[in-house]
Amino acid sequence: MMGSRERTFMALAHVEPDRPPVSATFTPEAAEMLRAEYGRRDEDLGYVMGNDLIKTAVGVENSYYMRKDAEYVCPFGIKWRNVFNETGHYTEVTGGALYDDPDGDKLRAWDIPDPDDPALYESVRQVVGKYGERKFIIGSCQCSIFEASWYVHGMEQTLMDMADDEDYANELFDKMMRFPLRAGLNMIDAGVDMVWLGDDVATQLDMMISVPMWRKFFKDRYATLFSEFREKRPDIVIAYHSCGNCEKIVDDMVEIGLDALNPIQPLAMDPFKMKKRYGKKLTLFGGVDVQWLLPLGTPEEISEAVRKNKEVIGDGGGYILAPAHHIQSDTSLENVKAFYSEALMPMACHEYVYQI
Repeated sequence: MMGSRERTFMALAHVEPDRPPVSATFTPEAAEMLRAEYGRRDEDLGYVMGNDLIKTAVGVENSYYMRKDAEYVCPFGIKWRNVFNETGHYTEVTGGALYDDPDGDKLRAWDIPDPDDPALYESVRQVVGKYGERKFIIGSCQCSIFEASWYVHGMEQTLMDMADDEDYANELFDKMMRFPLRAGLNMIDAGVDMVWLGDDVATQLDMMISVPMWRKFFKDRYATLFSEFREKRPDIVIAYHSCGNCEKIVDDMVEIGLDALNPIQPLAMDPFKMKKRYGKKLTLFGGVDVQWLLPLGTPEEISEAVRKNKEVIGDGGGYILAPAHHIQSDTSLENVKAFYSEALMPMACHEYVYQI
């Protein structure tokens, strides 16, 4: 039987394995539902569920759900609050250390948390040590530059600075990118197989910022991160996340060395067209809808959609099968089981092939 590491490296090399490797993450409520069903609280939940890839993270993305207090401030100086709804809760940004900074005095005095603090990487080392021989290990530092910056400075003000105060924007982005740079290098040292960066730069319809503006502020910064990681370890796998329809910058990302794009959000980008367009240039990572299919679909509809992704997007490798974001709190146990039951089934068990 093919192991998780072999399966994942084959897919990344655009060689078709026995089935696409599987990954999924969960909101706290979905995680607790699965813990109650399966136990094994001393194990990574993705490992318990059968994931081929195990994710560990440092940086701003760990600020989500960081505390149960009504409001809290994370190490980056970002203010958060917990907001509750009918199925669970989410966290949202309400302020930051660099809000209301017209003269730049706050920016000059402010700095990122120490990205070389060994304590930040203890969980990374533990995950690599426990699962690294069997599973493919992701070292994630998402909300890397743009998102982290607007969290701490405010979205409107950050966008305005990009248009009207480039000096401020560049100083902010340069300070912020030092964290994912050092974090990626430190996680490579700790033994991860993939460095996963990300910034949401798109809505479900189109880019949030113009392509020329994205190129001006972010393309070279990401190129620097990618090249530094590859200088440290030439075979490191590099992934990037942006929710929404970021299709207009995908060619640029491939040009600077991207290996895997996540999450291929089906209600924003057509994953089957992406497969046709990028072929062997890029590994697609995601593609299973979390907005309607997983919470509202029947188990049969979920199995059918996952099977189609496996057979069409997974054809010839280049696909990591995953939901297009965390499995949400409004997704039933029955539907999570349907996802995994089909996702983990070898391709040899399928009776027919889809055509697109």
